[in-house]
Amino acid sequence: MVAVALWAASLLLAASCARAGASSGGPGCRKHVAKVTEYGAVGDGRTLNTAAFARAVADLSRRARDGGAALVVPPGKWLTGPFNLTSCFTLYLDEGAEILASQDMNHWPLIAPLPSYGRGRDEPGPRYINFIGGSNLTDVIITGKNGTINGQGQVWWDKFHAKELKSTRGHLLELLYSDNIIISNVTFINAPYWNLHPTYCTNVTISGVTILAPLNSPNTDGIDPDSSSHVKIEDCYIVSGDDCVAVKSGWDEYGIRFNMPSQHIVIRRLTCISPTSAMIALGSEMSGGIRDVRAEDNVAINTESAVRVKSGAGRGGFVRDIFVRGLSLHTMKWVFWMTGNYGQHPDNTSNPNAMPEVTGINYSDVFAENVTMAGRMEGIPNDPYTGICISNVTAGLAPNAQELQWNCTNVKGVTSDVSPKPCPELGAEGKPCAFPVEELVIGPPELPKCSY
Repeated sequence: MVAVALWAASLLLAASCARAGASSGGPGCRKHVAKVTEYGAVGDGRTLNTAAFARAVADLSRRARDGGAALVVPPGKWLTGPFNLTSCFTLYLDEGAEILASQDMNHWPLIAPLPSYGRGRDEPGPRYINFIGGSNLTDVIITGKNGTINGQGQVWWDKFHAKELKSTRGHLLELLYSDNIIISNVTFINAPYWNLHPTYCTNVTISGVTILAPLNSPNTDGIDPDSSSHVKIEDCYIVSGDDCVAVKSGWDEYGIRFNMPSQHIVIRRLTCISPTSAMIALGSEMSGGIRDVRAEDNVAINTESAVRVKSGAGRGGFVRDIFVRGLSLHTMKWVFWMTGNYGQHPDNTSNPNAMPEVTGINYSDVFAENVTMAGRMEGIPNDPYTGICISNVTAGLAPNAQELQWNCTNVKGVTSDVSPKPCPELGAEGKPCAFPVEELVIGPPELPKCSY
């Protein structure tokens, strides 16, 4: 009953935003607009503006039922501690605007772990708050003229490497239990941990976003949809110390119990650089299930692998109905990589007999060059990965390419027109692999064009 009431309230609030947007320039355009300077913020890169951002969001939240509000961040360097967003709200970063995360860890209080994880991802117990957050929101837009949100993560990376952190780092942006989210035309850099983490969300559009982190920065995933549905990621450029995109749905018994899959996800026209990780990872936290992921027309450069499945005994859950086509890969360690021995469990209560189901994984129309190894396909003993289809693939080998181009264990599938010749487990000649014909409908048909 509580969930139904929250859903109904969300619909009413979204309707009020939409009605006002229609009369003020299009979906998402706000009736009320204010600059963060009106709340006392100073953009000199030294003045701490946490209170100013909090005052601004609190004041503008009162406009939610009157056409919504936009908070404009003008050119300058705006230092602040973590802050939350509100519903029917646009955070607009003008050209030359840079929001700087405070490097003082005293400004980052501890918060409860996610229920689908049971603890912090790196350390037991609570976790540090996320830099920009929000929960139970509807109609939230983060956009602008390619302004920057800078997590200033070096201090966190140093403490992580030195093993000085007692709690898990916060993400650069995490929204929970929220609907109708748009993130576009913004640059995110130097996240302490994961960059964009929509969790338990629906109707999320992330478009035209740039995400940058040093290649040796720890766990700076680009975009991680987690137990979220109807997510569209398109036209993004990501340079990362970890996976450029990682689809997740909870960790071991906590994710199994929470039981909220990530599903109906589109990833297209992504460009990724990540020499030690994947362009797109499915897992390893996938215990609530992952299904209906469609990746199309994506490019990886100097990246460890393309679309990787990560799981293991104890995870439970499923990864199924995955459709990949139109990959252009340049300098890769592996084109295809599936892992069935992924470790890292939240605690000693994980059930080693909770086996994942991995089936219906389709790859087609893949061009790769300068490849070290075509495929490393490793399922789980007595729990093989099945229903794998690979078609129309050409992988040009690097000068240092391994003699054995395919290493396959505990996998079953078919291939068609694949070079180098696949392993016997995938050797049966099949038909071209499937890709859904019907387009997923996610969010508004066009991103709002508003002038603030």
